[in-house]
Amino acid sequence: MKKYLLSLALPCALFFTPGVSHAAEVECGSKTDAKGVVHAYECSEAPIDLSNKASLQNGARIFMSYCIGCHSAKYVRYERISTDLGIPPELMQKYMMFTSDKIGDQVNAKIDAKMQKKWFGNAPPDLSLETRLRSPDWVYTYLLSFYEDPKRPWGVNNTVFKDVAMPHVLYSMQQELGDDDFKAGVGDLVNFMSYMGEPIQQDRKFYGSLVLAFLALLLIPVYLLNKEFWKDVK
Repeated sequence: MKKYLLSLALPCALFFTPGVSHAAEVECGSKTDAKGVVHAYECSEAPIDLSNKASLQNGARIFMSYCIGCHSAKYVRYERISTDLGIPPELMQKYMMFTSDKIGDQVNAKIDAKMQKKWFGNAPPDLSLETRLRSPDWVYTYLLSFYEDPKRPWGVNNTVFKDVAMPHVLYSMQQELGDDDFKAGVGDLVNFMSYMGEPIQQDRKFYGSLVLAFLALLLIPVYLLNKEFWKDVK
């Protein structure tokens, strides 16, 4: 019986292994104040909700508008995004497909990676799995941590990623929306990036729930059968 109960725990581990890490598991580095004192810089918790289609759709819009110029997301395709997020294919093609006219294509950057490497020294990373590599909290905190620094080539620096090479690409969005709405928009963007890191996560959890419900029901006849087999054993 104990072996059977142990077998129930294995599907839990397979189906419900977290796809993302949160602030308690991730460090965002440190910062030095005006007096030269170093303080720990804790990650803010990203508002991840993969069931929120409105958030995911807005995040997809922001990603295509601000990120795809330099960054690719080559492990996802426009068609998959359209289907999963409930975006009509015609709207996807009209408003979000800036690097291809075929909805089945991968999401590639506008600027060729070889040209970017020539200009910047290194090509910007693909963002398909960035939230799985860094964690959603790290990416969320990073995008909210740019500050002015005249000493840097782009005039900005980042508290999380010191001497960052990337410019503050969301600056115009921040000026347009204001701090609160900007923070919400960044949350939607990171939510979408978390979806890209594991598009099947919601399905995995749904089918995992069905499997565990089935195993829970199966436990009843197995228990009764076990009891029947051993009733005469003293």
